[in-house]
Amino acid sequence: MADRLPANFGVLVTRPRRQAAELAEEIRARGGNPILFPCIEIQSRPTDEIERDRASLPDPDITVFVSRNAVEFGIAYAGGELAAIGPATAAAIRDAGSAVSICPASGFDSEHLLREPAFSDMAGKTVRIIRGNPGREKLATELRARGARVDYLSTYERQLPQYDDEALAALSQDWAAGNINAVVVMSVQSLECLKLLLPADCRDALARTLLVTPAARVLKEAHSQHPDCPAILAAGPAPDAIVDCLAHAAGTPSATPPSPGSN
Repeated sequence: MADRLPANFGVLVTRPRRQAAELAEEIRARGGNPILFPCIEIQSRPTDEIERDRASLPDPDITVFVSRNAVEFGIAYAGGELAAIGPATAAAIRDAGSAVSICPASGFDSEHLLREPAFSDMAGKTVRIIRGNPGREKLATELRARGARVDYLSTYERQLPQYDDEALAALSQDWAAGNINAVVVMSVQSLECLKLLLPADCRDALARTLLVTPAARVLKEAHSQHPDCPAILAAGPAPDAIVDCLAHAAGTPSATPPSPGSN
């Protein structure tokens, strides 16, 4: 597998701004050019609203954190054993000074977390899921089916960023000039927001541009909308795994996306 990206290989990074730095640094270190275009903004909910919601909930036996954002904005509202959706979230919990009791042995989504033995028999247990609003229902639905009481505590909100005409025109020019060779998308919601934010010419180019994601759901959605989209799955969400995938694809002629103006 190739270690480095081609010189000036442009990668559109769609992660929220505060979470994009590590990936941008890895892209830059491997010879690429990160182009930051956050598609979601993360904002904490007002503390008094969170406290009011928490006061209405019973104490949990297990608190599940579904992301690093959930840890950042919700670690103060945890109780019982702490569960992480994946390794990055687990690291954030530890960095916050707390211990992780449950984390998938592999993978980083609800499906993998639900395979953990600690979640096999949930009869009589109370689970608090700390998340943004809205979020996936898979985890709560399955835990309830296994006998648990499941409560949500939303501690942050996802918002659509605002871009002025000048910023969008610059993005269009970059794409038309062939300066955007790949796009990294981490979630289905990010993909949906990206399409809402992009000018029409960039949406057309997106369907022909290499898309790298660590989430199988994103891959499925991208191919359902654009069957010929050169979308590929990274081994995981860590920056090195994402850039490994980009480097491999960039070094494989069949995976190299055409320029926006090609047929």
